[in-house]
Amino acid sequence: MKKILFVCMGNICRSPMAEGIVRDVFEKNGIEAELDSAGTISFHSGESPDYRAMAELRKHQIDISQLKARQINLADFEYFDHIFVMDHNNYAEVMMKSPDEFKHKVEMFMNLAYPGQNIPVPDPYYGGDSGFANVYKMLSESAEVLTHNIVNQ
Repeated sequence: MKKILFVCMGNICRSPMAEGIVRDVFEKNGIEAELDSAGTISFHSGESPDYRAMAELRKHQIDISQLKARQINLADFEYFDHIFVMDHNNYAEVMMKSPDEFKHKVEMFMNLAYPGQNIPVPDPYYGGDSGFANVYKMLSESAEVLTHNIVNQ
């Protein structure tokens, strides 16, 4: 069973959305996996996802209300098979924290849909609702590719 971690800055918008979207797509395709999300900072630890992230996913019948923010920790690097980050700053932070032997596990999430392009998922926190809809669309693209890759292994 694959173990996948999604990482953004505060773990209240993008990474819990990614976790929820991938969980939904995996369930619909009969894929068993352990999914989690984390942030590069601890500021929101213990908090639920942003209400706008939850509202956007509810429009697509995905519930992430039970998720709680946490900060990535050293054990995550060994435990998870893949660590998908949302933007260049997250990538740099995670790579700085990662022991050398686990750096190969870290990748920009949008590289699944757009290999090698290092397209960041924009942080919708300071924007309006349309930012969350855009993030949903972007994350769904990579979630579908991830699902296809696992099904066809």
